[in-house]
Amino acid sequence: MAKSIRWLGHAGFIISSPGGKTVVIDPWIVDNPLCPLKLEDIKEAHLVLVSHDHFDHAGNAVDIARKTGATVIAQPETESRFRSELGLPDSQVLYGVGMNTGGSATVEGITVTMVQAFHSSATGQPCGYLVKLEDGTTIYHAGDTGIFDSMRLLGELYPIDLALLPIGSVFTMDPYQAAKAVALLKPKKAVPMHYKTFPILEQSADNFVNLVNREAPQVEVVVLEPGQEYNL
Repeated sequence: MAKSIRWLGHAGFIISSPGGKTVVIDPWIVDNPLCPLKLEDIKEAHLVLVSHDHFDHAGNAVDIARKTGATVIAQPETESRFRSELGLPDSQVLYGVGMNTGGSATVEGITVTMVQAFHSSATGQPCGYLVKLEDGTTIYHAGDTGIFDSMRLLGELYPIDLALLPIGSVFTMDPYQAAKAVALLKPKKAVPMHYKTFPILEQSADNFVNLVNREAPQVEVVVLEPGQEYNL
């Protein structure tokens, strides 16, 4: 099957794997001003990944998991809240408890590695994810984060085909930091996210594109529109 990634606006993505699996990351659908999808449009998911417990990232993770039977991957404290407050069944929690920074898990033939991020979270700690599909394609979702020098090490440990990076500033990296992050990570391609959702955020990816062309000209920047699907 074809593999692709679809931007839901903000930090939300749907990944379709070559093995026919669906991975949903940070799904904020309801009340997301940029998301063109409705909750009922998402009919299938095998994994739901949550980078941190803020409304604009954890928003509809449990809703999607409960309707699809997907396994939720998040930190233990966040999984605990999902169970106690939102009714997520224990059977849909990874290993019944969740996972933590540095850990990896293979589910449905897809390997997910949780890595650090520098931000805040209502429960647990913020994180990012490296998602390795069945054919080895590796996608890095940075979550909400500022730049950190060990991004360089992540790029060495896990050669990255596609990096999904926040550029909006205020709550995350600004375009300049995000472009420097691209230079550290050395992915083949980069997709900007977490911008133009709110008036206080960066409203365009143009500055990021120009800066990446200067800081890491070997990396292709793919700018998506909300709802757009891109073949990997």
